[in-house]
Amino acid sequence: MNMTRQKRGTWGSKFGFILAAAGSAIGLGNIWRFPYITGENGGAAFVILYLFFVVAIGLPVLIAELTVGRKTRKNPVGAFKSLAPKSLWKFVGALGVFTGIATLSFYGVVAGWALGYFFKTLLGDFSQAITGAQSETIFSQFSSNPLFAIGLFFLFILLTAFIVKGGVSAGIERWSKILMPVLFVLLIVLAIYSLSLEGAGRGLEFYFKPDFSKITATTFAMALGQAMFSLGLGIGIMITYASYLSKNDNLVASAGIICLFDTVIAIIAGLIIFPALFAVNIDPAGGPGLVFVVLPSIFARMPMGILFGAGIFLLISLAALTSTISILELPVSYFIDDRKWPRKKATWVISLVAFIMGIPSALSMGASDYLSDIPFFGMGFLDMMSIVFANYALTIGAFFISVFVGYKWGIKAAVKEIELSGKKFSLRSVWAFLIRFICPVAIAVILGYIMITGNYLN
Repeated sequence: MNMTRQKRGTWGSKFGFILAAAGSAIGLGNIWRFPYITGENGGAAFVILYLFFVVAIGLPVLIAELTVGRKTRKNPVGAFKSLAPKSLWKFVGALGVFTGIATLSFYGVVAGWALGYFFKTLLGDFSQAITGAQSETIFSQFSSNPLFAIGLFFLFILLTAFIVKGGVSAGIERWSKILMPVLFVLLIVLAIYSLSLEGAGRGLEFYFKPDFSKITATTFAMALGQAMFSLGLGIGIMITYASYLSKNDNLVASAGIICLFDTVIAIIAGLIIFPALFAVNIDPAGGPGLVFVVLPSIFARMPMGILFGAGIFLLISLAALTSTISILELPVSYFIDDRKWPRKKATWVISLVAFIMGIPSALSMGASDYLSDIPFFGMGFLDMMSIVFANYALTIGAFFISVFVGYKWGIKAAVKEIELSGKKFSLRSVWAFLIRFICPVAIAVILGYIMITGNYLN
């Protein structure tokens, strides 16, 4: 058993695991997606709902994933096969592994945009005052340039693979200890700057003074979707990361810290974006283009705006990298465990597959007319991939994980694993109620909502 565990890898410290797991949760969902979703859904009222769903839905499912991972010390496919042998549950793990590869293929494209915009901002592309329409044209020309889109995507996949091939402790944990502190410092510096701007108070009012009349069914759906998307639940990343944990680690405390880190980062991201927007009288409901279209149009109107802009895109790039590391590790762990591949082979082969799968997404923003508007689907290839995997696959996976732990594997067995650290799980009854009755129902409602209305969670 020890030889197998050593061959797979293990965390060098609990602190290293917390940073890596928090880094997995902290990504585009916090820095890019959270501000524009908040802006589109009324500000403070949405934030309150989001916080509620993180605690009521996100945290219980996260505890469930961590428990399954540490119990089995396997990837998601192996974990379900171990706990429910000769059953169809292994296909839930397989869905997660495939979703990981597919998610990396389009997530890396958006991450590549952020990296490219970091360099564009530093080189002075936004040093002159531009309108929103001009900024939109700049982004359209940039994202539709196949050389930029594919080249930056390739670079991001290469950076991710370089870290993952080093292993759990020497690769993922080591780089998480470097990237996460840099990310936190950058985040705080940018927030302090944004809050110091004249007119920032109106942004704080929008962000922290709730108007509950703005809450609709869509607001509920978006808040729950954001909680799951931000934490990266449903595809087995946390199962994989927990499989490298010691039996002495307190899973409930770890889950709480991960949720706290993830939520704090999202809230601080809002403290960067909204004061800056209101300081120059820009509507916060900018949609997905808020970061890549709206923000560049205001850099020249702000003191030290170019440094501020470069800092934002560097922040997004770092956050995306800490997430792509975990997304890649998910399928890598499967091929190491079940296919007995060496880590380096698994890393490079899967990275190549994800890169090839991602080329259509990279070309779908204007470089290819066919990929920009897919017949039958009526949307771009990148949008389709995001909807299929970040909406449907993630939601389906989270539903089945909560059902599996709540009913198939069982609360008693899960609590026994949780309490192996020597700490009594004092909230076991609350967690059991949530994971059995509230989480699957809430997630099923969200799945039904996006299927019936077509109002996707992005």
